[in-house]
Amino acid sequence: MSVRLSLAAQSGGFAVPAEGRIAVFHPRSEHDLSVLPKDQVLIIQPLRPDHDHFAGQGYACAPALEAGAEYAAAVVFLPRAKALARMLVAQAAAVTAGQVLIDGAKTEGIDSVLKDLRKRCAPSAPVSKAHGKVFWIEGGTDLSDWLPDGPQQVEGFITAPGVFSADGIDPASRMLTAALPQKLGRCVADLGAGWGYLSAQVLQREGVEELHLVEADHAALACARLNAADPRSHFHWADARTWKAPGLVNTVVMNPPFHSGRAAEPSLGQAFIASAASMLAASGSLWMVANRHLPYETALAEKFAQVREEGGDNRFKILHAAKPKRGRK
Repeated sequence: MSVRLSLAAQSGGFAVPAEGRIAVFHPRSEHDLSVLPKDQVLIIQPLRPDHDHFAGQGYACAPALEAGAEYAAAVVFLPRAKALARMLVAQAAAVTAGQVLIDGAKTEGIDSVLKDLRKRCAPSAPVSKAHGKVFWIEGGTDLSDWLPDGPQQVEGFITAPGVFSADGIDPASRMLTAALPQKLGRCVADLGAGWGYLSAQVLQREGVEELHLVEADHAALACARLNAADPRSHFHWADARTWKAPGLVNTVVMNPPFHSGRAAEPSLGQAFIASAASMLAASGSLWMVANRHLPYETALAEKFAQVREEGGDNRFKILHAAKPKRGRK
């Protein structure tokens, strides 16, 4: 929702500049930005589906903040990840001459951000609506201590604020790595590659000549470029549900997402399964890990001739599917 942004702008409290660029940090596809002049807006959105949504509406879009950029105003839609939320607010304050509007639901930590900012500056009175709040601060506020000190490292890997499993190797991905066979074939695709842990392990397998890392989060993919740096690696900023491989692949590995916001959506993983089946060679295999309660077996059986559980524990299951069925979408 973006009703809070509309209320702030229409009330006159948040002064939408008549000229100059307006940076809008991390809006989601459900946000209505029509209260802002489209020709002045730059969308900063690292998630490919949301980026493409706004690009399709005619907005100028970028996956990350441009170096040396300056803006007349900014809008920050808070993400759930605390470190990322604070980083975005600090970035917006550093590059904005006018007001920085901060919009977030209670579940996204808006109250905590407001409380912390009141110790640093003089935020406007908040406007409460739709289980959240919006308020604004003056650009130029020094929040540099909210920015990362440098690259974040986890067990020798580089991660970034807000990416999946930023604070440690995901246990499900670690489990999948242990279950993978030594031979995966010449060409492998990692769908939803994240910051590259699973891909780094695939590169150690015998006979891998080509590895495609497909990831919708631009920030995570930037980390993967460092963690899976190898001449055999090919990096794709794309939605794995719609990405088309340049040719048939021998093996797909994946730890697919299953949440949209806070709601579980098994359809995300099911779409990953369909995508995997479409790109695999006739003798190809899919290796995936999933939370045990997720109902993926039916989707796998619809797309593959062979489906087996190859291990797991009370939380996760390792699924191996082989021989994709042709003629099924």
